Amino acid sequence: MSLTPARDAAARYASVFRPGLFDGQTVMVTGGGSGLGRCTAHELAALGAGLALVGRKPEKLETVRDEIVGIYPEAAGRITLHACDIRGETGVRGVVADALAAHGAIDGLFNCAGGQFPAALEDISFNGWNAVVQNNLHGTFLVAREVYVQHMRQHGGAIVNMLADIWGGMPGMGHSGAARAGVWNLTETAACEWAHAGVRVNAVAPGWIASSGMDSYDEGYRAVLRDLKTKVPLQRFGTEAELAAAVVFLLSPAAAFINGSVIRVDGGVPNARHSWTLPPAQRSQPYDGFPQYSPPSLFSED
Repeated sequence: MSLTPARDAAARYASVFRPGLFDGQTVMVTGGGSGLGRCTAHELAALGAGLALVGRKPEKLETVRDEIVGIYPEAAGRITLHACDIRGETGVRGVVADALAAHGAIDGLFNCAGGQFPAALEDISFNGWNAVVQNNLHGTFLVAREVYVQHMRQHGGAIVNMLADIWGGMPGMGHSGAARAGVWNLTETAACEWAHAGVRVNAVAPGWIASSGMDSYDEGYRAVLRDLKTKVPLQRFGTEAELAAAVVFLLSPAAAFINGSVIRVDGGVPNARHSWTLPPAQRSQPYDGFPQYSPPSLFSED
């Protein structure tokens, strides 16, 4: 049964997908306490999904759960919270087991958790390199493997992994670029190895999305970020809801024959060329179906 309408209709997620699309299904979202994970969790909940929210900080997960339940009271019994550092094999194994015990199934997985910091390759210590690669690559692998081994191998499902705008390298974030490139190859490999079990594995590759994660950078890099929209053919930043819509589509039955693919959500950045001057964009209309979205504070610092 679908979630009951929110008491305040203006607070409801304006998804482009049909109501009740994920009724009776459970989706695990890593990094579910903020940014793109939070937004996607809201949309999935609005479409009837049960949620297993995973993140390092319990208080952030609690905030997201309370936001959702405040809009959709009947979702209260469909959301579980799981504090975990996804870099640890034992912790990941336990979190997946706990989620299965609570929900009975994990039908979908959005591997959203990750993080990085700006630095030139020559300035990245091994510890810094290792921390980013463990988080973005090793953690993605561990969660996907455990969800597959503990449930999807027997029941099927859909996995969506997080990439980035890694095409042509990622100067200034080489650790993250290398890790995300590894996730892309992992996605293609898992798509082949796990398809026989009815498991589809795809990825999304966001470009410059105006998400809360932008506020985690220092002032020098925040200044760089503020100017990046001029390098986008659409001449704007993306919204969290635009990325979430791609994730929801890949998790949905409409993507039943899509496997081992990546959806770029980047406004065409990899297609921009130095030989072509980008003219001002006139009719690019952002999609923002997430009423609880707040732009990063760095855009108010101009």
